[in-house]
Amino acid sequence: MNFVEELKWRGMVHDMTPGTEEQLQKEMTSAYVGIDPTADSLHIGHLVSVMMLKHFQRAGHRPIALVGGATGMIGDPSMKSAERNLLDEATLRHNQNCIRKQLAKFLDFDSDAPNAAKLVNNYDWMKDYTFLNFIRDVGKHLTVNYMMAKDSVKKRLSTESNVGMSFTEFSYQLLQGYDFLHLYQHERCRLQMGGSDQWGNITTGTELIRRTLGPEAEAFALVCPLITKADGGKFGKTESGNVWLDRRYTSPYKFYQFWLNVSDEDAAKYIKIFTALSREEIASLENEQIEAPHLRPLQKRLAQEVTTMVHSEEDYNAAVEASLILFGNATSDTLKKIDEDTLLSVFEGVPQFEISRDELSAGIKAIDLCTDKAAIFPSKCEMRKLTQSGGVSINKEKLAGHDTVINADHLLNGKYLLVQRGKKNYFLLTAK
Repeated sequence: MNFVEELKWRGMVHDMTPGTEEQLQKEMTSAYVGIDPTADSLHIGHLVSVMMLKHFQRAGHRPIALVGGATGMIGDPSMKSAERNLLDEATLRHNQNCIRKQLAKFLDFDSDAPNAAKLVNNYDWMKDYTFLNFIRDVGKHLTVNYMMAKDSVKKRLSTESNVGMSFTEFSYQLLQGYDFLHLYQHERCRLQMGGSDQWGNITTGTELIRRTLGPEAEAFALVCPLITKADGGKFGKTESGNVWLDRRYTSPYKFYQFWLNVSDEDAAKYIKIFTALSREEIASLENEQIEAPHLRPLQKRLAQEVTTMVHSEEDYNAAVEASLILFGNATSDTLKKIDEDTLLSVFEGVPQFEISRDELSAGIKAIDLCTDKAAIFPSKCEMRKLTQSGGVSINKEKLAGHDTVINADHLLNGKYLLVQRGKKNYFLLTAK
């Protein structure tokens, strides 16, 4: 597999230095991507560079994931309007361990293959490097003029807000450049990859290697485009913030729904970037989409592939079943199987009421529950009429009569009741 050709047809090459493709065709090559460890989970914005590493390993090369423990203490000025909060070492180590577990779903770290992936942390080689030694060994090789010419620096210095840039952030590109030099010398790493916003920092590394080790020291850079949505919005952002890979922050159901609900145009782009499906499989799905766009085969396959890769096949199947509760003919058995987090994710935004657990334990007639205890119906008369016509369900089971007694045995997860009024109106009752 030709790595560069693979990335090109997937729309994942924005720019690369001359000679990159030739180097990769010549021999197995090590390449690294830097990952910011400011949280203990990756979000889907990280997935582009992670997928680059995945394709790199598939092509027979050796991927290195660099967790920026040292650079994370400073903060990259690229695309940022203000400085970041600095993290302590204990937090960074915790974040690194969590990130490695997530990366292991994409990369082979543990086999004895010559191209097994490696995780490194730049804090390990920076923590004992004194300031005097650093500016003597590294700083002397790059001029201030060279560093000022980088877009990330120019943009920050030219902003109307006059926030400016501290020396700490100005030095960031020197630190990232030194990472490349260190990995070049100790891991035979010849290539650094990342998003297009990292081009300046990455080429600082190639320049530092050349000036430090001489013109025969060849190092390369390859960056992918920054991913956007068709409507111009920021990829990976929802009303509630980032879409995370950790289920503690984004449930598998919400994760699945994110991919399922992308536009047709975005689905055609994302399925190339975020899956390892072949060119032929994707072309077949695109034809299906043209013939039956209402069936949304691209979105469904995209959601399946990414959810299974990030979480598991079981989580994907559970997300599909949970979707049927709102949008299909799911049964009460399906509803009873889903966990509390998924239940709350599915019914986020529907009207919710609190009811007394003690009163429920004693038993409450459905008509009293849905009028007096929770304002699901404006009147008991309306409740009776809709119940008689089969339009009221509790936990996806049609209510046989308005005076049916509901008690604690009906609770989902020992806590919730789902009331459905008509086909589309849902209400979630919580017993407290």
